Amino acid sequence: MKKDPYQIVKHQHVTEKSSVLTGLQHATSNICLSRCKSPKYVFIVDPSANKQEIAWAVEEIYKPKQIKVVAVNTINVKGKARRVRGRLGMRKSFKKAIVTLEVGDSIDNV
Repeated sequence: MKKDPYQIVKHQHVTEKSSVLTGLQHATSNICLSRCKSPKYVFIVDPSANKQEIAWAVEEIYKPKQIKVVAVNTINVKGKARRVRGRLGMRKSFKKAIVTLEVGDSIDNV
């Protein structure tokens, strides 16, 4: 039985660094950056999901836009130790996936 795609891909991870990755396809200032024609998006995913499941889930979620996933890179991020009111605690660990789409594809909701 296949999982629901929304169980595999939790949400899009929007940070300053992920915005730079997304914008690389429009970069023209640097010769090296201008070669990055494929758009990349960052998602928070289920820690037990593999790359094939992530690619399938992203394609299913954005099926109306008819996107094609070319590559998926995953990163396990360990939770940081934090101190709140003198007590030591931990942030949750999570898994991040950098999804590369075909040239010309986009998932922007604008």
